[in-house]
Amino acid sequence: MEKIRLTQTQARQMEGAAARWYARQRASAPQLAAVRRYAARLAEGLPAGAAVLEVAPGPGYLAVELAGLGFAVTALDLSRTFVEIAAGNARRAGVRVAVHHGDAADLPFADGSFDLVVCQAAFKNFGRPVRVLDQMHRVLRDGGTAVIHDMNRDASSADIDEEVARMGLSPLNAFLTKVPLRGLRNRAYSRERFEALAAESAFGTCEVRAEGIGLEVRLTRGDIWV
Repeated sequence: MEKIRLTQTQARQMEGAAARWYARQRASAPQLAAVRRYAARLAEGLPAGAAVLEVAPGPGYLAVELAGLGFAVTALDLSRTFVEIAAGNARRAGVRVAVHHGDAADLPFADGSFDLVVCQAAFKNFGRPVRVLDQMHRVLRDGGTAVIHDMNRDASSADIDEEVARMGLSPLNAFLTKVPLRGLRNRAYSRERFEALAAESAFGTCEVRAEGIGLEVRLTRGDIWV
């Protein structure tokens, strides 16, 4: 299986002005509404006050929504700028999110710390994807679930155009969003490759659903699905 490698230099491209631009583009009203809906969906079946970890939260919009639903939310990102932005967004929203700087392949949390681990739009960038899955498995409690939502390698250009049209961006920013999405598609995984990665990991198996230009992958520690 081909392995995707992301160097520290590439990872740090989402620092400073680039990270702040990305945060602004993700803050349109339609996108924030979609984040709220997704947070509510993730919350289904979770016990009150459940411990949630978001890996690579970027600006932290999902982490903030989950914290607002009453969950104990922790977030970890390799970008120091995103750590700062996410912490600021949580502060302004009046919710508590413990935001850490760190590497998804070496999660600085104890075994069995979380009921849910979520990762959006970042998994394709991880240089050691099986190692990241193993770390997610380690920090989950028995019966806990990891949910990965990322781009589908099989998404068409028309799918991308339709997705960006729903984002509520200016024409210039829509164009600036489409171009990198088409490039990122080349790094993304297909359903079959996600299933192969899960088979190599401590999870052993996964459930994959196609959603727009993305795939939602659910992996559980044990036999209980959320």
